[in-house]
Amino acid sequence: MILGNARTWETAAGLALLAAASGTAIWLFTRRRPTADEIEFARRQLLARTGRLVDGMFLDVCQTTGDDGLTRTLLLYSYRISGVDYQCSQDVTAMRGVVDDPAHLRAGFPCTVRYLPGTPHNSILVAEEWSGLRSSLPDLHRSGAADPTEPRRRWPRVR
Repeated sequence: MILGNARTWETAAGLALLAAASGTAIWLFTRRRPTADEIEFARRQLLARTGRLVDGMFLDVCQTTGDDGLTRTLLLYSYRISGVDYQCSQDVTAMRGVVDDPAHLRAGFPCTVRYLPGTPHNSILVAEEWSGLRSSLPDLHRSGAADPTEPRRRWPRVR
């Protein structure tokens, strides 16, 4: 029993292929694309979850005005990986809850930077649930180190 000739099947297959291609084209042109802020948020989340830590140096806070007239706050920092020095900036304008007052951050303080091992230039200094900023230098006296004002204890020599 034959349900139709070969020409009918070729026509049906061609129409099905045309419908699938049209549906794919419509979906590609009408789909919602992520905004730049959503892409940056996803990048910060990825780095906060999977990034490696390295010590760095917080350099400065910079305020710039973009082409759109908005003032952006940038944190400038540097770090070294495998003998290569990196100097980066991170836009923290959208993260007011994490960095409340960038003017009170101290330049020259050490910080912790998260980066991706395959692309060490892809790094962050702060994210929504993580911050590599330090508010002060560590107090070595409280952490068990010897008091620099006390005379040094000499150990007896073993003969």
